[in-house]
Amino acid sequence: MAPRVLCVVGPTASGKTKMAVALARRLNGEVVSVDSMQIYRGMTIGTAAPTAEEMEGVPHHMIAVADPAEQWSAARFCQAADACIQDILSRGKLPVLAGGTGLYLDALIRGDDFAPGCQGGQTRLRLQQELRELGPREMLRRLEAVDPETAARLHLRDEKRILRALEVYEETGEPMSRRDRRGREKPDRYQAVYIGLSFRDRADLRERIDRRVDEMVRRGLLQEVQALLAGGLPRDATALQAIGYKQFLAVADGTATADQAVEEVKLRSRQYAKRQLTWLRRNPAIHWIYWDKEPDFPAALQNATDFLTAHGLG
Repeated sequence: MAPRVLCVVGPTASGKTKMAVALARRLNGEVVSVDSMQIYRGMTIGTAAPTAEEMEGVPHHMIAVADPAEQWSAARFCQAADACIQDILSRGKLPVLAGGTGLYLDALIRGDDFAPGCQGGQTRLRLQQELRELGPREMLRRLEAVDPETAARLHLRDEKRILRALEVYEETGEPMSRRDRRGREKPDRYQAVYIGLSFRDRADLRERIDRRVDEMVRRGLLQEVQALLAGGLPRDATALQAIGYKQFLAVADGTATADQAVEEVKLRSRQYAKRQLTWLRRNPAIHWIYWDKEPDFPAALQNATDFLTAHGLG
């Protein structure tokens, strides 16, 4: 039987960190962050990475493990995070996966076998050049010739996906559709039990997000961006394209005011939360706990504990 893991999921600002820590303490667990931006050092404020105080002595993994100048693919993230999960299991503890990057979480649970190819790789660069020269229609026509199933799902606007499917075929000699089908037929690497957190009223979630952004600014989000730039981080680094960093980079450069940046960060964060919920609601296995306007954490923790006990994790 596949090893068991606990996943604490939900939109941004829903309380995942606090719940994950509390459940890890109760269940002899360690937390693995599944957040595509918390991996970067020097980006604690804008990514809402847990502080030492918030960790409450519970070991956390996959936080501040990468230089912000690096660009991590889903494949690289999953390889590193999976090594953490295996280490936790080998010590007889429960991996508690917490975070909002749904693509990464799903790939970790399934144990996806990522096809070769990467940003900046030789094949990718050549295909990008051919796209510029020949246009998306010709690239999609090429894909139709080697992988009609994938091509049928894509639109001319899906340029990145078209190039990725062509890259997979050129690197492996196998259509992406066949690889995906084989992956779906393979049993999951981990047996996951899910706790989901959100607000009963969407307006309360929006208000919570706005308050979190205000707190990030109060704690020094602009100064964090300035420190990254002072450390030599290029302005076009992937890390600086994240919500919060991109907007306050404009403040640092003098092309936006702090007030403009705050409003933009709030808007982008609310939109991101909506996308997260859309992704998560496709998973019928999630046990949802909904907060009222003022969250009752002890009641929610008991709710989660009762559910996990019923599923053999209590």
